[in-house]
Amino acid sequence: MVLIAAAVCTKNGKVILSRQFVEMTKARIEGLLAAFPKLMTAGKQHTYVETDSVRYVYQPMEKLYMLLITTKASNILEDLETLRLFSKVIPEYSHSLDEKEIVENAFNLIFAFDEIVALGYRESVNLAQIKTFVEMDSHEEKVYQAVRQTQEREARQKMREKAKELQRQRMEASKRGGPSLGGMGGRSGGFSADSFGSSGVSSSSGSSAAIGITSIDVETKSKAAASSKPTSRNALKLGGKSKDVDSFVDQLKSEGEKIANLAPAAPAGSSSAAASASAAAKAAISADIHKESVHLKIEDKLVVRLGRDGGVQQFENSGLLTLRISDDAYGRLLLKLSPNHIQGLQLQTHPNVDKELFKSRTTIGLKNLGKPFPLNTDVGVLKWRFVSQDESAIPLTINCWPSDNGEGGCDVNIEYELEAQQLELQDVAIVIPLPMNVQPSVAEYDGTYNYDSRKHVLQWHIPIIDAANKSGSMEFSCSASIPGDFFPLQVSFVSKTPYAGVVAQDVVQVDSEAAVKYSSESILFVEKYEIV
Repeated sequence: MVLIAAAVCTKNGKVILSRQFVEMTKARIEGLLAAFPKLMTAGKQHTYVETDSVRYVYQPMEKLYMLLITTKASNILEDLETLRLFSKVIPEYSHSLDEKEIVENAFNLIFAFDEIVALGYRESVNLAQIKTFVEMDSHEEKVYQAVRQTQEREARQKMREKAKELQRQRMEASKRGGPSLGGMGGRSGGFSADSFGSSGVSSSSGSSAAIGITSIDVETKSKAAASSKPTSRNALKLGGKSKDVDSFVDQLKSEGEKIANLAPAAPAGSSSAAASASAAAKAAISADIHKESVHLKIEDKLVVRLGRDGGVQQFENSGLLTLRISDDAYGRLLLKLSPNHIQGLQLQTHPNVDKELFKSRTTIGLKNLGKPFPLNTDVGVLKWRFVSQDESAIPLTINCWPSDNGEGGCDVNIEYELEAQQLELQDVAIVIPLPMNVQPSVAEYDGTYNYDSRKHVLQWHIPIIDAANKSGSMEFSCSASIPGDFFPLQVSFVSKTPYAGVVAQDVVQVDSEAAVKYSSESILFVEKYEIV
């Protein structure tokens, strides 16, 4: 097939977005698009209209049309399959199917169109691959971000050293009875929250502590000016990148440029439904935990991609152990962990943690046992990572089996089975994409289900999956569909049982080795779990 152009237009013929895949003049494409509404037959529904030179293949989307212009020699069956893929792409990058949303997300839609068609010919891609390609994950960007974070850490360290120097000068001046330097906020010396937070270990909950000294009042202005010159002002404050972007946007506005709203739209489709369900369940589990003066938090995160015909395309488990101490009497302690974690787990301790002590006794303690852990701060002390291509590592398998029913639709059978029976999965949500404007007819199911007509998905909810309830199934049928319409499936769940097996055994004080009462919470959640 030769695809000339793809366009999104209103039912009155107004073109909102158009992308050409072959060389042609602007007048030519405008003429072809302007002729389309005149060819529509009132009171009849078709999927294509032909002229002497081209074929228009279209699909209604609420108040809009998704339109493809092809040559008359192209295969109409392939045209219709390509049209369905284009229609799936629109809701992925536009929160709603109206003109304003389409215009605001025009660039992302054009990038996605280019992944479907190249030089007029259809590429062999699915929706999941298109989303991956459009994200444009860049190794160079990651390297740049790592270098930037290193520079920020070095700048913070120089700032702390300069603050200590100013404090020392103030004390010396006060002893001599001369003018003293202004006071500084915060403690100096010992282990602080900055020393742990600057290591790059961060909690997946997204919380971060503001690091740095906001101001240093110095009475001797000449010394203050000399001391501040070597330090880069932009590197002293985290989040400077967003400030630079805001300044750039303000400059464009002052020059008379019209700037569209750059705030990202809320994600649409099955991925947002699964993510919101997982976040709500995660928050509910954390809210029920009673916290002692010493509190441990173990977080496990899963990223899983499975093939629809079997096989593991990606499996990664990453985790973080954080320690929070709210009583300075327990600042100096040792944390003993169970050695029964899974084989092949890559463990990494914080730079301030004694690595030899951890290797020999699986115990976490500071290199300098005379100094305490920071107070009232979530301190990341251990992180881990586990990558595998073995199907036995998958905690929950999903088998989706769509088949043609001979009436232009599909019968779909989906079943799940818990493979890691030591886990108890809560608030499991399986989100199945559906063809646009096609309501499923559900025959049998375990748990509950909900059809979201706006997002064109079927949400299947199972409250608990454990060893006593390790499998279940659902059957439904859809008209006007093909087997590829029901992928990718998105799965979300949470569990109070850690996947990696990192569990605390005991917490003792450094000097007396007396046991310390502590509380702990463990949570396993899904960042991405899909069957493509």
